[in-house]
Amino acid sequence: MTHRGSRLLHVGSLSRVEGEGALRLHVHDGTVTEARLEIYEPPRFFEAFLRGRAYTEPPDITARVCGICPVAYQMSACAAIEDACGVTVDPVIRDLRRLLYCGEWIESQALHIYLLHAPDFLGRASAIELARTHRTDVERGLRLKKAGNSLMELLGGRAVHPVNVRLGGFYRVPTRNELRPVAEELKQALDDAWDTVRWVAGFEFPDALVEADLLALAEPDTYAIESGTPTVLRADGSTRAFPVRDFTQHVNETHMPHSTALHSRLDGRLHLTGSLARFAISGARLSPMAVQAAVEAGLGDPREGAVCRNPFRSILVRAVETLYAVGEALRIIEAYEPPSRPYTEVPPLSGIGHGATEAPRGLLYHRYELDADGIVTDALLVPPTAQNQGAIEDDLRRTAQRAIGERDPDDGELTALCERAIRNHDPCISCSTHFLDLTVVRTTGDTMGVCDV
Repeated sequence: MTHRGSRLLHVGSLSRVEGEGALRLHVHDGTVTEARLEIYEPPRFFEAFLRGRAYTEPPDITARVCGICPVAYQMSACAAIEDACGVTVDPVIRDLRRLLYCGEWIESQALHIYLLHAPDFLGRASAIELARTHRTDVERGLRLKKAGNSLMELLGGRAVHPVNVRLGGFYRVPTRNELRPVAEELKQALDDAWDTVRWVAGFEFPDALVEADLLALAEPDTYAIESGTPTVLRADGSTRAFPVRDFTQHVNETHMPHSTALHSRLDGRLHLTGSLARFAISGARLSPMAVQAAVEAGLGDPREGAVCRNPFRSILVRAVETLYAVGEALRIIEAYEPPSRPYTEVPPLSGIGHGATEAPRGLLYHRYELDADGIVTDALLVPPTAQNQGAIEDDLRRTAQRAIGERDPDDGELTALCERAIRNHDPCISCSTHFLDLTVVRTTGDTMGVCDV
């Protein structure tokens, strides 16, 4: 609608993201002066729930933070509490945790690629519409997701909010015979993952650039998933790392008046965590198969320093990571020998513990303080989407400004572009609360128009 030089835009909720919120754009004389995510989901209060609970409870409680990535919360909780108690788990248990995490990566990345993100590139409003025109592709995505779910069901006891995880390991570990059917399913998934990379490589990608710093875990000899050292890649190409225990000395959270989610800054700067950050920081440690896939997909060779900062191409990186996770799961299963015990004893100890793992959406940090009886006296959870909020707002502002400068799109086109830009980052809004109605304010001179939902 146009009124005295002002253009007003009113749309309903954003689809194909987890959670609810709003976006407000302020455009004055053709310049985007503000892009603001207004997350209005009620605070979750999980940190308060954890205080006063036994130190054995956070893995089960925090798994309920997210139905899409419960393993990430369980593994970060276990890592932090075991750190507080001074316990290191058996290497076989660590491999099983990585195997369980691979299952979550496979199912979550497949969900995002096929059901949430691909419709944007193929001109479809939903996965249901996509299934009508690309049935074979959607069926492939569902097979991939099912393979990931099978791993989670076998190791975790169920695919959503697993119940077999405990401090020190698992209540029960699988036999080699129990893993064989899953391995056969994963062999099919490997073909599907290759086809996924080739499929998304054929999409058309708008030009875009994320200028925020990138933050991800890194390990010397493997692609970081269930552990690692927080590492920063600056926009100028410089890197630095710091211990997990120093996380809050570098990543600072602040309340924003327009959001129930906290915003974070890394040493005072915008930062982004997730697939783009992992590929930039640890891409050289991908398996040879995954590196080959990255090269074939046009991402370049990470062993030669290839970095992707185009958020629209993040779907390519997710496809490569899915292929990596399937191959990594098969590798772990092939080498698996059941441990003598399914868990390492974790006696309570007074102290503060820190843990961080790589959820599909990025680095997830947990900190717990325990008293001598193992009671949680303080807890802090910093999910990836909360860290990414500032970078997403900056990316939205740049995306909208570029579009207005190039072709001045109408309200419908600008809305669709903003929704695409948000889904590039696969935000989990519910995890970040402690989306999308859209309000665009366009002003010229002293004239202003506002349309709120």
